[in-house]
Amino acid sequence: MPESAVTDRLRKEDGLISPLRFPVAAGRLKRLDEKASELTDADLEVYLAIISTELNSEQRARISQPPQVYARQETVLALHWHPEFIPMELVLVRINATFPNREEELIIPTQHNTLLTLNGFAGVEIDCHSREFNRKIQLLAHFSEAKVQKADVLKAMLQHTFRYRSSQLFEFLDSIIEPAFEDRLQLAASYTGADADLVEFVRVNAGKLRSLIQMHEALTPPEAIKNKLVQHYFDSLRETYDDTLVNHAQSFLKAVKEIVKARFALEYFYDTHQFLEEIRGLGGGVVIPHPEQFWPVLLADYDVDGIEVWNPQSRDFTGFLINAVNRQNRARPKGKRPLLILMGDDTHMGEKARDPRLQDPEKAGREIGVQPAWEDLKIKKSLIVANADRGSVIREYMHRLG
Repeated sequence: MPESAVTDRLRKEDGLISPLRFPVAAGRLKRLDEKASELTDADLEVYLAIISTELNSEQRARISQPPQVYARQETVLALHWHPEFIPMELVLVRINATFPNREEELIIPTQHNTLLTLNGFAGVEIDCHSREFNRKIQLLAHFSEAKVQKADVLKAMLQHTFRYRSSQLFEFLDSIIEPAFEDRLQLAASYTGADADLVEFVRVNAGKLRSLIQMHEALTPPEAIKNKLVQHYFDSLRETYDDTLVNHAQSFLKAVKEIVKARFALEYFYDTHQFLEEIRGLGGGVVIPHPEQFWPVLLADYDVDGIEVWNPQSRDFTGFLINAVNRQNRARPKGKRPLLILMGDDTHMGEKARDPRLQDPEKAGREIGVQPAWEDLKIKKSLIVANADRGSVIREYMHRLG
């Protein structure tokens, strides 16, 4: 993301530009003496808890039982969702409970840079670099499971991408801890009104987290090495520190994270065309997810099957995108397959396993296969004109995947 867009994104998502959002209450910040940075058994206990993939009975029950049942929905399309560390059998229990009367479905998991399979299909969400407009974008790739049994090249590319994307966590932590990145902290502090005490509080605890990761690398699941680990670690500090302080720290951390993401080197990601070539060579399908986040992709003329016109974090221009895809289809050469209009729920199942007090309500509220825009009266006419509905998309995309 160009750095010029960082401020706009922070302003839009969290209002972080205002320094008054989380004012630090005087006297509530505990003195950080020399011992504050020393690791304790309690710190290790917290770390092991937040990286754990084991589910207790309460978590399993919460995941198995959806808050709402869609008894009338007979078709389920879910091409953009992340099981994370939740066992697939438990995910299926929730899906079955959510849509008890479904008759037609296409449900494919798309873990970040990790190929997963379910019911004869495989999927993945891929980070890659579009050099035409110098942005990191994502692709959703879907396959018949049989076609990726020996996809050694694709799997090697994904493994490299997974490792490199995970390295962003260490750059995030280094940006907080190391003096060489002081400019990033100053910029984040200006966004969030963080004072010297708050910055030191964040620096000390980020240092603890970095040490815990380094000391217990063998115990840490690879999928836990991501930016979200910082958020979860600081949430654990609510047992010791005032919520107001931790909330302000989280806002400051999010500002640092956005700056890190904006400056993260893109040349080590594979080029978009390299992934497209490999996916097509395996007979896979390709979807552009949440194009609102990188508009130039709509002009790149990539060889894709469809465009995701709605998901919970990209829904401001759904009607416009539907009409844009429809216009492109009318202009396509005769015999060239039309672009499909798709929607994604972008569910992250791991969020549902967190303590409800610490969940992000918006993310926790997402459900696999629930995309209300299909029934939205404001865009229904556009969908009808485009001849798009869940059932027709399911049938056409399944045909393409073979």
